[in-house]
Amino acid sequence: MMSYTGVEIAPGKARETVHHRIVIVGGGTAGITVAAQLARKGIRDVAIIEPSSKHYYQPLWTLVGAGVARAEQSVRDEARYIPKGMRWVQDYAVEIDPVQQVVCTRNGMRVRYDFLIVAPGIVSDWDKIEGAREALGRNGVSTNYEYELAPRTFEFIQQTHEGIALFTMPNTAEPGYTLKCAGAPQKIAYMAADYFRRHKRPVKVIYATAGGLLFGVPEFCSVLEGVCQRYNIEVLTKHELIAVDPVRKEATFALKDKPGETRTIPFDMLHIGPLQRAPEFIRQSPLAHRDGAMVGFINVDIHTLQSPEYPNVFALGDAAGLPTSRTGAAVRKQAPVVVNNLLKVMAGKEPDKHYNGYTSCPLVTAYGRMVLAEFDYEYKPTPSLPLINTCKERYDMWLLKKYGLPFMYWNLMLRGLA
Repeated sequence: MMSYTGVEIAPGKARETVHHRIVIVGGGTAGITVAAQLARKGIRDVAIIEPSSKHYYQPLWTLVGAGVARAEQSVRDEARYIPKGMRWVQDYAVEIDPVQQVVCTRNGMRVRYDFLIVAPGIVSDWDKIEGAREALGRNGVSTNYEYELAPRTFEFIQQTHEGIALFTMPNTAEPGYTLKCAGAPQKIAYMAADYFRRHKRPVKVIYATAGGLLFGVPEFCSVLEGVCQRYNIEVLTKHELIAVDPVRKEATFALKDKPGETRTIPFDMLHIGPLQRAPEFIRQSPLAHRDGAMVGFINVDIHTLQSPEYPNVFALGDAAGLPTSRTGAAVRKQAPVVVNNLLKVMAGKEPDKHYNGYTSCPLVTAYGRMVLAEFDYEYKPTPSLPLINTCKERYDMWLLKKYGLPFMYWNLMLRGLA
């Protein structure tokens, strides 16, 4: 292996150097949305660094895990969404040098930039839970946070006729960690409980969260507490999953309010919400926070989304160090802020558009019912649909989740129209 600036490069690969006015790291929701909006403003000298040939609409995986959507409906070819005229570097970014203004890729390419947008997404750290990596996909253990495993979730729900169905939420308060769409672990718990109720199966549903609350916004928390009461879901707070034994079918939790103590719960099926963090090349980058709750995430002004140390760098999406829930709805509000402020900086002006932390969590509570939780940095409800009380469980919100949001994502958001 050869290397430069500390990065291991595959042998036999040329150190090709290219230059683009704007480079976008990441071709997921955030990267493509920004690229599409730049394209609509006539910006063409852009490179997108993204290794995957497939693009995933991950919010659909909750419905895949509940058996009302197919995994194949959530994936399309990445090439369909790379704006015309932009260069696609189909490779992994492995280092960002903001001083030299270059992104290095796994295969040895050096992509120089004048302006950089960083949106690489986040990765699941399965090794934080002993035995989890080996357990996934068998003996009733699954997660909706992986494309291949979401269908297994529904298989395990169908196979569970009695006993305990256990759903877990990780410790997102741990510095350097988070969970995209933090409501997802309880969404599938509600769907499973509704499935068991409809099929008259005596299955006890347990939702175990490392946090102290069911949901951080009081207006929605009270609604969800009512949902749990309806299904007789046992909610365990301050329970952090630390180990899984797929053979004995036992889950071990650290009790956050009793340091040093653990509790083991048997299960017939287990759905795990994993801890997630920024990719390693981001964590080791000069762009990352060096301490505090957001350590390892990209350090940007939480309103302008501009790096305080490198004014030609912006970030958005899951890997940005923003104190808000990581969802596609958050990206939809962040993208125009990044585009506006980037163009201002390119013109020698100061950023003047601000992001207020808006995000939304479509909380599916039953087959045919959903609550739409929308809130900002201050956890204040910020409803966007007039004349509709989205704090209530609604059938029209279910239709929005199943049909409206996927249509908007593929046809409007990724095309720079929403």
